[in-house]
Amino acid sequence: MLRNALGKTFRFLGYTLQYGCIAHCAFEYLGGIVVCSGPSMEPTIQNSDIVFSENLSRHFYCIRKGDIVIVKSPNDPKSNICKRVIGLEGDKVCTSNPSDFLKSHSYVPKGHVWLEGDNLRNSTDSRYYGPVPYGLIRGRIWLKIWPLNDFGFLRASPNGHRFLDD
Repeated sequence: MLRNALGKTFRFLGYTLQYGCIAHCAFEYLGGIVVCSGPSMEPTIQNSDIVFSENLSRHFYCIRKGDIVIVKSPNDPKSNICKRVIGLEGDKVCTSNPSDFLKSHSYVPKGHVWLEGDNLRNSTDSRYYGPVPYGLIRGRIWLKIWPLNDFGFLRASPNGHRFLDD
């Protein structure tokens, strides 16, 4: 009887470990569901919207200008931020705020991206903490799940004029 109970217990622990490893790999490499908070991506993503983030793009270096990404915060490594990619390595980007009279530009260094929120007046982004290392990117958001009346692929940036083609 004890042998039977131990056998069932070890089988249960084995299955738990196997499925836990499968779940970890799925969330790490395929993607997952993310609840967004804060006003920095309005109107594209509202506070408490639920989105799907896929992680394969970052592994295959397929992140492009205009993509919305989940990134480890450069200011607080315990939290993630949601921002739009404005520039990739070598791109010329506008580093000034929209309200600045004189515009300043810079080039994104190798291995980095330039991130900005869609709500430029209420976003802490690369204009404040500079270019972000590509390695901090956790995934690319491509589908809004909730609210249901806004279900679907994410729309283009309301700040398309910030993309420079030099």
